[in-house]
Amino acid sequence: MTMESAFIDSLRQIVTEPMARGLLDDVAVMGDLVLTHDMIVEGVHFLAGDPAEDVAWKLLAVNLSDLAAKGAVPVAALLGAGLGGDKDWTAGFVQGLGLACEHFAVPLIGGDTVRMPTSAPKTFGLTLIGKASGPVPFRSGARPGDGVYVAGTIGDAGLGLRLLQEGRTVPEALVAAYRRPLPLLETGRMLSGAVTAMMDVSDGLLIDASRLAAASGVAIMIDLDTVPMSADARALAGADRAALLAAATAGDDYALLFTSTLPLPPGPSRITRIGKVTRGEGILLTDRDGDVPLPDRLGWEHDLPA
Repeated sequence: MTMESAFIDSLRQIVTEPMARGLLDDVAVMGDLVLTHDMIVEGVHFLAGDPAEDVAWKLLAVNLSDLAAKGAVPVAALLGAGLGGDKDWTAGFVQGLGLACEHFAVPLIGGDTVRMPTSAPKTFGLTLIGKASGPVPFRSGARPGDGVYVAGTIGDAGLGLRLLQEGRTVPEALVAAYRRPLPLLETGRMLSGAVTAMMDVSDGLLIDASRLAAASGVAIMIDLDTVPMSADARALAGADRAALLAAATAGDDYALLFTSTLPLPPGPSRITRIGKVTRGEGILLTDRDGDVPLPDRLGWEHDLPA
């Protein structure tokens, strides 16, 4: 068990309100309000050389993705900022956050700031308040017989990170997927009444599918060959088993993973059926050649020893 999962398990002993959903989801639901909070840290969620404006965009976008997975409309944001001594970088962050809030029509209404030690990594948190636009899907609603779907593509951001680490900036679309993700808010609202369970893909398709399976008490079978990769990703990395496994474990996609038995309404995002829900537990992988052994690492976890 990792430090992260052990800590969350310990919190479940004191979190008893139904609105918390047993800490098995990315949001809390208070009446028709949907609340979420995410943090990003330099060296963990963004690179030291990433532009400040892009870091601000990503902070808002990753939180909006949680609301997208619940079909919620963003209402307001509160910022937590750990401030360092780089005034120019901070000014760029503020400018970028203002542009991102304007783009997504999310007013910033408050928050808190702290002074960070000189050597500390840049650290930010954001709390978002959203309003339900209809049923708020749980992670825990998947049932045997449901189809398993992805809205969006998988693996672009992971390749974008790899490019930046190698000192490369093209294809630009892959770099943008890492630095400036686009939350699927409209798609989430469109799907919320047609799904049995839904969550966003933030830590990797396989690890997030395993979390959805665990919350629902089911197994999820995924056909690796159907995992949707963009044309740029396929051109750069290929689409063999190794490339598809790398995409499915990379994280930072902010696609939507959901289950459904209903006909799906048409919408603005690419929707791909990647598998089915069955009885059992965990995830099972296949491709055109048969069963696929699960990789040692299913995705991103804060995996210091517990």
